[in-house]
Amino acid sequence: MPIYAYGCSSCGLQQDVMQKMSDTPLTTCPECGKETFSKQLTAAGFQLKGSGYYATDFKNGSRPKTAPKTEPACAPCAESGSCPMAG
Repeated sequence: MPIYAYGCSSCGLQQDVMQKMSDTPLTTCPECGKETFSKQLTAAGFQLKGSGYYATDFKNGSRPKTAPKTEPACAPCAESGSCPMAG
């Protein structure tokens, strides 16, 4: 079951509540009794695991080796072995 963060805008109560996703959201504050209790927006806390990419990939410095990109030689350079423009 997910844990939801709730907050009351009247008394300032902050509380985490474990409830099913299908449960209706709480609205009555357990502290002051007012109808100002609502879900708070929080960051998701999860870590990807398994055969895909996850947090520890490439941590040891080993990355796939790729060939450096080289520019194709222009026709005069390729024929003569030197560049007439480099002059």
